Amino acid sequence: MTRKLYYEDPYQLEFDSTLVKIDKDERGPYVVLDATAFYPTGGGQPYDTGTLNGVEVIDVEEVDGEVRHYIKEEFLQNGEEVHGSVDRKRRIDHMQQHSGQHIISAVFDDQYSIPTTSFHLGSDTVTIDLDTNHLSEDLLQNAEEQVNQIILKNLPIEARWMTAEEANDYPLRKSLAVEGDVRLVIIPEVDYNGCGGTHPASTGEVMGVKFLGWTKNKKQVRLEFVCGSRVLEKLGQKHGILKDMKQLIPRPDSRLVEEVSEMIQASKEKDKRISELEEQLLHYEARHIISETKGEPVIQRVFKDRPIKSLQSLGKAIIEKASGTYLILVSEQEDQLQFVLAHGAEIDRNMNDIAKQAMPLVDGKGGGKPHFVQGGGKKLLDGTAFSNHVKELI
Repeated sequence: MTRKLYYEDPYQLEFDSTLVKIDKDERGPYVVLDATAFYPTGGGQPYDTGTLNGVEVIDVEEVDGEVRHYIKEEFLQNGEEVHGSVDRKRRIDHMQQHSGQHIISAVFDDQYSIPTTSFHLGSDTVTIDLDTNHLSEDLLQNAEEQVNQIILKNLPIEARWMTAEEANDYPLRKSLAVEGDVRLVIIPEVDYNGCGGTHPASTGEVMGVKFLGWTKNKKQVRLEFVCGSRVLEKLGQKHGILKDMKQLIPRPDSRLVEEVSEMIQASKEKDKRISELEEQLLHYEARHIISETKGEPVIQRVFKDRPIKSLQSLGKAIIEKASGTYLILVSEQEDQLQFVLAHGAEIDRNMNDIAKQAMPLVDGKGGGKPHFVQGGGKKLLDGTAFSNHVKELI
């Protein structure tokens, strides 16, 4: 069994140990030490990172009672001395987030009878799932204030090993799922919880908590938050975004949302007007094309790089006005051809039959209604040649 220094002193980040095993599994090469300060993944808290004799530790997992340190490259021999160095920023961050979660869960459970069902410590934010289907803004604000008041009290956080029988003498938040010795994390008059994670010595080291919002998750809600240094990082990120926004929109902070909302609404109105004008232009183009054909039974047009949606819209506008006409529209692009084949309401013919005969010319695919077909394929011939061949089929 590896001696777990992270339980003896979570602030010990440098240590010397002896290499007792070198092996590999599906995750890659790993080593086992007789003692380690590297925390392995467990209880919702991710593993520590750092180095062993300068070699990067990329994962730490506890498997069958041994703490496996997965490393980027194999090194050393059994029995050799190893110096370990745990990444301080990551360890302290995890301690802040995990202890913040304990306090948050305690407040929701004790004050609002909403228990926590799961916990995930992510690289950017932290989430807990709460056994309720809704959280009001007033409840969130009050809960956040209570959590931060507990943090400001700078209460001690103690992790103590004891038997399950001894642990049951405390007002546990939930019953223990293990027998034998258990590690109880105690925040006096706030939380008594069986937990295998790393925690600071006092609530003051959590610094602060900020709720970021919640979403529905099945029949529960998922609350997102940050603690400690992450609060300052989020504040810095948001301040940077706000600063950049004010370079584009020189308004006071309190007016930015209103100003952006007005700009979005104005943009929507412009888009609507542009769509209306494009529709008018399309119908004008359709009338112009029909007038140029002078009553010919087949209308042909080849365009360069015209989007298929525009081709379809133009085709519909033409056959609405030319009910006794066949239509061939082709868009010639760099390495492909796209087409629309259609006819007006006075003609009774399935254009899918024509398309099936034409598509082998471009190794293409397509389909549609009997009077209106669209498709495309490779540019194995130019648009005019393709259009002329379809005309012969018609």
